[in-house]
Amino acid sequence: MLPPPGDWRGEVARRVRGECRPDEPLAPRTSIRVGGPADLLVRPADPSDLAALLAAVRELGLPLSVLGGGANTLVADAGVRGVVVRLPADFGEERCEAETLLLSAGAPIARLAARGHALGLVGAEFSAGIPGSLGGATAMNAGTRLGEMKQVLVRVELATADGAGFVEAASLRLAYRHCELPAGAVVTRVECRLHPGDVAASRAAMEADVATRRRTQPLTQPSFGSTFWNPPGRFAGQLIEAVGLKGHRLGGAMFSDLHANFIVNLGTASARDVLGLLRLARARVEAQFGVRLETEVRPLGQFDPGEV
Repeated sequence: MLPPPGDWRGEVARRVRGECRPDEPLAPRTSIRVGGPADLLVRPADPSDLAALLAAVRELGLPLSVLGGGANTLVADAGVRGVVVRLPADFGEERCEAETLLLSAGAPIARLAARGHALGLVGAEFSAGIPGSLGGATAMNAGTRLGEMKQVLVRVELATADGAGFVEAASLRLAYRHCELPAGAVVTRVECRLHPGDVAASRAAMEADVATRRRTQPLTQPSFGSTFWNPPGRFAGQLIEAVGLKGHRLGGAMFSDLHANFIVNLGTASARDVLGLLRLARARVEAQFGVRLETEVRPLGQFDPGEV
C-alpha cells in the first residue's frame, strides 16, 4: 500500500534535481494519446540524479515505471501509481567512435541513422519512421521489414539503485519484438555498431520504406504502430480483416480502415475502448483460425483485474 502522495512526492522532489511533475497527464506523452496521469513524473537531470531517484524509490518502497517515447504503450485510464521516469533526449554522454555509436536511451530512434549517416555509416535503415525513443526500441527490439535493433545493438547501459553498468546485447535474449531486461533497471544508453556504406542509397531505402508505409498505414492518426505481432507465417492485419474487424469501432477507438493491425484513436478513445478491441480481435481470430494473437502493446498503470 502506497503512503499518501503528499508524504512521498515531496520527499522525492527534495532528493531529485530534475523535473518532478505530480499528477502529470500521460496521454499526450504516448503515441495513441490515451490514459490517465502519473502520480509523479520525473525527468532526472543526469545519471547521478537518476541514481538518487532510484535510491529514493527503493528506500520509500515506491512502484517505478519507465516511459520511453510512448510508442506501443497503453496507459490505464486510472493512471499510473508511484513514480514514472522519463529520460531527457540528451541524457548521459554520447560518443561516436569509428563504427560504434553510444547514444542516449531518451533520444528519438531517428538519431541512430542520422548520426550514422553523418559518419558515412549505414545499417540502421529499419529505423526509418519508427516512433519512440532508443531505449524503448531496445526494450521491445523494435524493427520493420528492413530489420530490427538486434542487428545493430552491441551493449546496453542499465541503471539500478545499486549503480550503473553495461550489459552485452547477447544477454538480453533479443528475439522478434522481445527483450529481457533485468527487473527494476532503466536503460540509459545504447551502444550500436553500424558499417561504412552508401549513405545516399541508405537514405533512399529509408525514404522509400516510409513512403510505402504512408500509403498503407494510418501514420497521420494517433496509434501504437502495429498492434499485434505477426504470427509465424501469417500477417496479423490480414487475420483481423478476415474476421470482419477492419474499420470496426468501439467508443473512440477503431481498427484502421487502411491497415487492420493498427488501432487508431479517433479523438475520444479511452484505454477501455482499446482493450475492448484487443480482446475482440483475439477472440474472433482464435475462434476462426485457431491462432492466438500476441500484442506488441505494453500496458502501463492501474488496470482492473481481467482488463489486460
